[in-house]
Amino acid sequence: MPYTYEFPRPSLTVDCVVFGFDLSERDLKVMLIQRKLSPFEGQWALPGGFVRVEESVEAAALRELREETGIEKVFLEQLYTFGEVDRDPRERVVTVAYYALVNLSDHQIQATTDASDAAWFSIQQVPKLAFDHDRILITALNRVKGKVRYEPIGFELLPPKFTLSQLQQLYETVLGQELDKRNFRKKILQMDLLQELDEMQTNVRHRAARLYQFDEQKYQQLKQRGFNFEI
Repeated sequence: MPYTYEFPRPSLTVDCVVFGFDLSERDLKVMLIQRKLSPFEGQWALPGGFVRVEESVEAAALRELREETGIEKVFLEQLYTFGEVDRDPRERVVTVAYYALVNLSDHQIQATTDASDAAWFSIQQVPKLAFDHDRILITALNRVKGKVRYEPIGFELLPPKFTLSQLQQLYETVLGQELDKRNFRKKILQMDLLQELDEMQTNVRHRAARLYQFDEQKYQQLKQRGFNFEI
């Protein structure tokens, strides 16, 4: 005999806050899609959609990113669950939000499915967003600002090879404050998590700087021994 569920069930969606760092502009950006369907047709929003019965919540988030923006293979972490009763004018909808960090040069975005456009916006120039996506964005930004200090997630926003100046610019942009150059370099180099490469910057007007690479394997080994990353 089939089981009869006695209680009404809300719909479940996922929303994704995708951050990228523009090295040339020294600017933290968020990727938004322009909705093709109602409600909020034509308005900018975070990429996302309804979770299918046969998929996990994280699988739904990855699928929606791929379908709406073309973005794949990203650092993705669950952020928070938003369940205000009136957050969606269509019906009772609970959403699980994720945030992602990407290297801008690795991802060419393109709008598909129910998005008419997809674009990067400076965090300082985000338009009014659909649903409660303004609140979700603020929550994600605060999470990244806090976590970037005690986990090396910031390297996800950089190309594989970077200079110490670029690394400092990233942290200053995310944290919204200037950092002392000498102290920052001393602290980051003492962690011994960067591989100094036998390569220099190319195609730059100023004096070429040494390139470095983050050693993910070494970080994981140190973490198992109780190492604390702290900026």
